[in-house]
Amino acid sequence: MTLQASFGAWDWAVIAAYLVIVLLIGAWAARGAGTSGEDLFLAGRSLGVVTVGLSLFASNISSTTLIGVAGAAYGSGISVAHYELMAALVLVFMAVVTIPVFLRARVTTIPQYLERRFGPRHGPTVCRYISALTIFLSIFVDTAGSVYAGVLVLQVLVPGVPFLPACIALAAFAGLYTAAGGLRAVVYTDVLQALVLLAGAGVIGYQVFAQFDFSWAAASASVPADHLSLVRPLDDPDLPWLGVVLGLPVLGFYYWGANQYIMQRVLGARSLQHARGGALLAAGLKLLPLFLMAIPAAFAFSLLPDLPQGDQVFPALIARFLPVGLAGLVVAGLIAAIMSTIDSTLNASSTLVMVDFVRAEERGWSPRRIVRAGRLATAAFVVIAALWPLVIRDFPGLFNYIQQVFSYAVPPVVAVLLLGMLWRRMDGHAALVALLVGHAGGALILVWRVVALRQGMDDGLPHFTIVAGLTAMLCAAVAWATTMASGPRDSEADRSARALDAGLLWHRADAATPSRGWRDYRWQSLGLVLAVAVTVWVFR
Repeated sequence: MTLQASFGAWDWAVIAAYLVIVLLIGAWAARGAGTSGEDLFLAGRSLGVVTVGLSLFASNISSTTLIGVAGAAYGSGISVAHYELMAALVLVFMAVVTIPVFLRARVTTIPQYLERRFGPRHGPTVCRYISALTIFLSIFVDTAGSVYAGVLVLQVLVPGVPFLPACIALAAFAGLYTAAGGLRAVVYTDVLQALVLLAGAGVIGYQVFAQFDFSWAAASASVPADHLSLVRPLDDPDLPWLGVVLGLPVLGFYYWGANQYIMQRVLGARSLQHARGGALLAAGLKLLPLFLMAIPAAFAFSLLPDLPQGDQVFPALIARFLPVGLAGLVVAGLIAAIMSTIDSTLNASSTLVMVDFVRAEERGWSPRRIVRAGRLATAAFVVIAALWPLVIRDFPGLFNYIQQVFSYAVPPVVAVLLLGMLWRRMDGHAALVALLVGHAGGALILVWRVVALRQGMDDGLPHFTIVAGLTAMLCAAVAWATTMASGPRDSEADRSARALDAGLLWHRADAATPSRGWRDYRWQSLGLVLAVAVTVWVFR
């Protein structure tokens, strides 16, 4: 199955026009990116509600939705959409609780907040530890996973395209405008990409439903009953209900609330109101993937029963059902989704290097030198992202690769960050102990699972989402016990830093006067929570 039969000149023209527009936006953004590090990394803290919201949505959609979620829904059903619905709830939590803390701290990176939080004794170590982990996950998981997803699309679009050259071309294209325009280029291209993405996904969903004469009864009867169920039994191998309750909040909070490449848009907002509004807009948009991506891919189980790999379902739907003209729009949406994650992770990783490791401003570097070094860091990450997909293609399923790596790496970070924000007595020594214990345990579990998989054995462990939740609780317990045992060992400077930043949460978070009526973020938050609850109930 290829796209050659239905792909015409108009489709190629749509794709070419999209790529040209992206480069033009990047070139326009580059005009203001060379003045300072804050312009390059945070777009001069000038982003508005719509820009923040659409950029948050577009930057996430790539590897974990169009390709990964569609592939998982094709193979096992729509329960994978819990990741999207949980994202909506986490974004609401961020808007109400955590975003005010970060914005009032005026930090450039999330690890930088932890450095200030834990003071001069342990803060820098905690900062660099989490920053290094974030860079690793951003480049080796998010960026490389998105490059891999892009090449899957290209290989369906142009059969026979060589794997490695395609990886290099895709990574280099995104790196070009990211290095030139920084976060400003990233977010404004993301706005375009989000709109194209939603239009493309809507077209493919419409075409799939049309194959069943727009009859929900006919469509649902064509697939196994559990394919359209969000709530799965405890022994479900794909996503048990206990994993949704214990693990997904942990994975979701890291991804949306502690992940630099996501939070960078929030940190670049022009005010608390714009940041909150953007997060809530993104939360509303995260309700759409269930209907535009997961459900159409689940129905594709009966339409395309012989696909060799679930990750191929979305490009295969394009090949099978879209006429000339519409195919180009949807492929442009696919490319948009993939590019938005690549550019976001590249920019965030270079920010982490310059702020948390090089510490260019503390060294007195000129704005011009900071911008030049940040662009060089982006170029280095492009090389890694272009080569690592050679490893990913041997992993059984893109979505599994992404989620399993995150499930062992992020729970300690979530425990440390949340305790640090919510508990004034938490100290830096306890944070380091919790991080080391959690990651040592996660590494052992991962090695055990790999060995068992290669030997064809059952590892005897719960689903990775359940492991993620239990690991986060263990790390929180370790941090609590270590803090209580440390007594008054910390210096006065550490205690002052803890009191200052932890006090931001409850005493200053709502200093600004909220809007009235439906514009009040609290009413908006309640409405979104109810919308998620109703959705889960309907598709239970």
